[in-house]
Amino acid sequence: MSPRVVVLDYGSGNLRSAQRALERVGAQVAVTADPDAALDCDGLAVPGVGAFAACMAGLRAVGGDKLIARRLDLGRSVLGICVGMQVLFAAGVEHGVQSDGCGAWPGTVERLDAGVLPHMGWNTLSPQREHPVLADIETGESGRHAYFVHSYALNVAQRADLVAGAEYGGPLTAIVGRDNIVGTQFHPEKSQKLGLALIANFLTWKP
Repeated sequence: MSPRVVVLDYGSGNLRSAQRALERVGAQVAVTADPDAALDCDGLAVPGVGAFAACMAGLRAVGGDKLIARRLDLGRSVLGICVGMQVLFAAGVEHGVQSDGCGAWPGTVERLDAGVLPHMGWNTLSPQREHPVLADIETGESGRHAYFVHSYALNVAQRADLVAGAEYGGPLTAIVGRDNIVGTQFHPEKSQKLGLALIANFLTWKP
């Protein structure tokens, strides 16, 4: 039986791109903010693009922050994508203003210290530790390219949360994982072979 995945619809993110990528690797996908569906599904995907504060406002408007917290309590898997990963953490700072995130993990999202922003394009991932979402993914450089589009990035509070990094104006958090949550700063749905392999691993992951 195909895994059932909900792409959380809170008015932000590449919802249809995420849906198509999940379906391509065999998931049954619903794009919805229905709380029952979001709690009962095998996996919850939380995409996000744009400003941290705006994404958090949209998330709270549909009760998404509470849904995520409840799934974490139940031990059910969650995948955060781009800003959808960032909002899982404690706070985001934009233009000197700090906004509260979901607080599932300690960590703050801040503007990248780089000459050209946004950071847009392909970067090579550098795995920092083993995680099920990286299982059987090519470890040579030719197999580790992921597609990024962002101007802000996460400063992880606990090194153990870092699964993979990259470089852009300095070290960059690319994948985080703890318990039943995993998050990617890049867009797996746009990252071709690597992205589809990571999504397929997420579907079979049993935290």
